[in-house]
Parts: sequence; structure tokens; C-alpha cells
Amino acid sequence: MAKMEVTELGKGLWRWTAPHPEWTPEKDKPGGWGQRVGCVTLEVSEGIVLIDPLAPPERSDDASRFWEALDRDVARIGKPVTILLGNSYHQRSAPMLLERYRVKPGARIFAPEKSLPRLTCEVAQTFQAGGKLPGNIVACGVRGLDCPGETVFYLPGHRALVPADALIGIGGGKIRVPPIAWAQNTPEGQEGYKREFRTSLRDLTKLDIEVILASHGEPVLKEGRAALAEALTAPAWGEE
Repeated sequence: MAKMEVTELGKGLWRWTAPHPEWTPEKDKPGGWGQRVGCVTLEVSEGIVLIDPLAPPERSDDASRFWEALDRDVARIGKPVTILLGNSYHQRSAPMLLERYRVKPGARIFAPEKSLPRLTCEVAQTFQAGGKLPGNIVACGVRGLDCPGETVFYLPGHRALVPADALIGIGGGKIRVPPIAWAQNTPEGQEGYKREFRTSLRDLTKLDIEVILASHGEPVLKEGRAALAEALTAPAWGEE
């Protein structure tokens, strides 16, 4: 198994990778998702923000490395940890992180309001599309996927997008949208994908975007707005 990759992308902005707990070799093909997913940590004035965090497997070398580094950063900053969830499928390690930092220095989970029925973790605060979050992060809503509350987070200080499942990195500085199979498998869900999904993403092209830190696939590290615009006219992941 590939080792955890940790990348510093700007002052206080980091991305790390961890193996997806539900991955199987059959998933690693167009229309599925890769074995490793990307997660983001951001230092802001209010403390540390973790976006869709997934810790490495317990008792692995990567786990020791991960927890030592995160504990050190949390202690250094000494302010609460905020965990942002981009959809209900990305609950992942949020409960574990909440319990680890709940008492000192404090921790809380923020989640999209529409995702609550599918979540089992303790959510301190919900948000809606357009809502402002710690660090001036903006929650951008996406419609048309089988992920109620699907969110793309915009980090204006780093000109960065952090999508949950709405964008997939395919390498070479390119991204794609997920296929219609990721929409609800009902006539209404399929029609909603066709009518609303790309339209809701198109609003993001108005933002100043340099990087796109996709959860699934490789990140886009430059000219992110151009990569997004290209993805909106290209075939979906697995349909090329």
C-alpha cells in the first residue's frame, strides 16, 4: 500500500492522503474512485480546520506519523479544532477526531444541513449553501448528486476549491465531473443530474481559483479555474 503523502500548498494549508475504507480493486476504474483520498487541514485565526478528514489505518506507520504531527499542530495553536464535512459519505474519521480533541483544546463538527438525516456523528452546527465558515471559508452548494448537502468549500485566502464528491482529479492538471451513476437512481434523480448538476458547478467559475484539492484523484495545483471550465464541457469521469 502506498504511503501517506503530505503536501504543503501554502502557509498553513496542507493536504494528506489516506486509503478509502470501502475501496476494492473493482472501484479503481472510470466511474469508481481510487484507493487513496485527499484531505485538507488549514490553519486559521479561529484554530485548525480539517476538511473531510480521514486518518490512516490504526497501528500503521502512517497513523503514528499522522497523529504525532496533528497533535503537535493542535497543541502549538492551542485553539479549537473545526471539522467540516462536505457530505454525509465523508463522516469518515470525524467522530474519532471529535473525541480526541473535544476536551482540549475543544472540537466541533460542522455539516451541511441537508446531510443530517444520514449522519451518525455529533454535529455542533449546520450550514447551508453560501454560508460563511471559520477562516472565511465559503460553503458552495452543489445539486444533482446522490449526496444531500453536497458541498464544495472555497478557501479565498488560498484561491482553493475543496470539493467533496463533485469533482474528480484525473492527473495532468485536469479534473472531471462524476458520472450520472453518482446521482440518485430514480427518474427524478437522473433528470436532476442532467438539469442541475453542471449548472450548479458553473457558478464556481466566477471565483478566483488557482488550486482544486479533490477528495478523489489528483489535485489541480495551478490554473484551477481553467481546469474547472474545461471539465464542465468535457465528458464525465468514465464516459470519455
